[in-house]
Amino acid sequence: MLTLSHFLILGAILFAISVVGIFLNRKNLIVLLMTIELMLLSVNMNFVAISHYKGNADGQLFVFFILAVAASEAAVGLAILVTLFRNLKSIHVDDLDHLKG
Repeated sequence: MLTLSHFLILGAILFAISVVGIFLNRKNLIVLLMTIELMLLSVNMNFVAISHYKGNADGQLFVFFILAVAASEAAVGLAILVTLFRNLKSIHVDDLDHLKG
């Protein structure tokens, strides 16, 4: 039987993996967007687990809003990424220094 602590530990591990992914890979924008999404999904899993444990739907309501924000963030981030790739022919973070005004 899975308990609340199992889900919270798994969420903490996924969150730690995403934080390490952000610090280790600062070159590729796609990987940075994926690690941010992993971070948001680990938080969502914790919200759902606590909501189920307490027996109310408040956590699931938060998850709905977080998923909406994450979807819009991914759409805007990928649109910016496509535009940068068309202009600079690169998605490396170091090449974005040319955009400074």
